[in-house]
Amino acid sequence: MQLRNFGKLDWKVSALGFGCMRLPCATEDRTGPDVIEDEALRMIRHAIDSGVNYVDTAYPYHGGRSETILGNALQGGYRERVKLATKLPVWLVNRPADFDRLLDDQLNRLQTTHIDCYLLHALSESRWHETVLRHKLLKKAEAALADGRIRHLGFSFHDQYESFEEIVNGSDLWSFCQIQYNYMDTENQAGTRGLKLAASKGLGVVIMEPLLGGSLAVPPKDILKSMDDFPVHRSPAEWALQWLWDQPEVSVVLSGMSTMEQVEQNLQFADSSRAGSFGKSEHDLIARVREMYRARTVIPCTGCHYCMPCPNGVDIPANFEYFNYAHLYEDLAGARFREQVFLTADQRASSCIACRECEKLCPQQIPISEWMPKVTALLE
Repeated sequence: MQLRNFGKLDWKVSALGFGCMRLPCATEDRTGPDVIEDEALRMIRHAIDSGVNYVDTAYPYHGGRSETILGNALQGGYRERVKLATKLPVWLVNRPADFDRLLDDQLNRLQTTHIDCYLLHALSESRWHETVLRHKLLKKAEAALADGRIRHLGFSFHDQYESFEEIVNGSDLWSFCQIQYNYMDTENQAGTRGLKLAASKGLGVVIMEPLLGGSLAVPPKDILKSMDDFPVHRSPAEWALQWLWDQPEVSVVLSGMSTMEQVEQNLQFADSSRAGSFGKSEHDLIARVREMYRARTVIPCTGCHYCMPCPNGVDIPANFEYFNYAHLYEDLAGARFREQVFLTADQRASSCIACRECEKLCPQQIPISEWMPKVTALLE
């Protein structure tokens, strides 16, 4: 297993981290509560035995079962061999005291005295201002750092780069952050700018969604052919992972593995990973693949947000992003999952009243009110 720097911290992290959001399940819902626990424990322990030393979970994963299952997996001496990461469900915090209540509940679930890497989960501009700052959660986190319940503080992020920059610069307590990043998300959310900003400040950078929920592992036939024609054979999943590991700013790449086969494959990929291993031909291929994906875009939205705020509360760019996602990656289920998880009922396309105020502001002159019913029909 290759080891990498974790920001300025004095320990090395495995290139591959085990994400416990998509553990093996008895049904097709890879994130549901019906986890096959014996198999999950076998997979997690095999990964640790093979050199993985970073395991990641969160309060809501698998309907609240993920933390408990991971806690069981780390018994028998495995807890001491890893850095354990979990996340505060910020959306459940209504008062400062909720921080301690939730953290103590998580310590019990995980059967541990401390969390090595504790994240404020899924921060955005609104959650940063309306919850973290409003309820003084950084002071609560500082106290938990002081009493040893957590060892390092970070945050995971889903919003625009400007919000990421504000949050990164908003506290000296951060040791690391977690961002959605892959070769299709270089300009989305934190993106490459966010990766480099965090690394420049000495933060460890944890990568989530390296395969966009698995979409990059099963590309359309024309994109797969371009990859297969390259002189060096790599599977689509390996191309995506090696592209990330090529970047020295990346500390650890999380993979939500659902089968032992995926564990074995990812261990093999991680073993051959190196920063700076890609040459011009590899970067050229990824650039071609990226453009081939983008050519499948249906709605020409650039995400400039000139159309926002919508007077009725609809998140227009996000709705278009998820609609396009379904077409780019031929993954309707993934698009619907994102729409359900990241948008409230008011923010969804079905809340559009066709007032057309946004259309006056759109630089691309998109007939937004005409697209919204189509987005609703596809995603809802």
